[in-house]
Amino acid sequence: MVAFNNELREIALKVVYYGPALSGKTTNLQSLFQKIDPKVRGRLMTLDTKDDRTLFFDMMPVFFRTTSGVKVKLKLYTVPGQVMHESTRRIVLQGTDAVAFVADARRSETVTTLAYWNNMLKNLEANGLEPSTLPIVIQMNKCDLADVRGEDELQDLLQVLRPLVIQAVAIRGEGVVETLHILLTLAYRTLDQRVGLERSWHISEREFLSQIFSHMDLRGTRLTGAGAAR
Repeated sequence: MVAFNNELREIALKVVYYGPALSGKTTNLQSLFQKIDPKVRGRLMTLDTKDDRTLFFDMMPVFFRTTSGVKVKLKLYTVPGQVMHESTRRIVLQGTDAVAFVADARRSETVTTLAYWNNMLKNLEANGLEPSTLPIVIQMNKCDLADVRGEDELQDLLQVLRPLVIQAVAIRGEGVVETLHILLTLAYRTLDQRVGLERSWHISEREFLSQIFSHMDLRGTRLTGAGAAR
């Protein structure tokens, strides 16, 4: 879970993008990487196979310093989507503070999407993480394609949990920033209840969100002009 270093005044949060192969996890990170000010982001690292599918994981550390002098590191990961990399997906989920489940919105991908959703829940529990209390959002990606599921066709994903569902076209950057904004809002509130981010570390929700999104190109998003909590 979230890593605190009192001596160095540092907090590190981990966000994982989970989902089937080719659902758009890497596309989300690549889009965010392009939108974030280079001064507050690290190097986007990928390890791909010859067919361009992510084999291991991407890691993108985003960092900023609060007005109270606390350095906050936000680390974004993806898991490999292929079935053969089950053990790697479980390892990458270790210590995560929030999860974005990226799903292919097409009806033809319904069975695969549910299998990976259940796989994610199983791997969270294997890591000692409680899905019902962990910040999780579902991003229904590829909503520009034909045969997309409607909101009333997602009951299979909402039987155990009731996460927020966000529509996206990640390849065009649509819904990508909004997904991260909602997920980090939930992550802040969960952590604040657990460790007192505002009380003990003097980091308000507004500052936490604005420090991240004020360094991001919000043009074309629903967050334009709203680099803070809404």
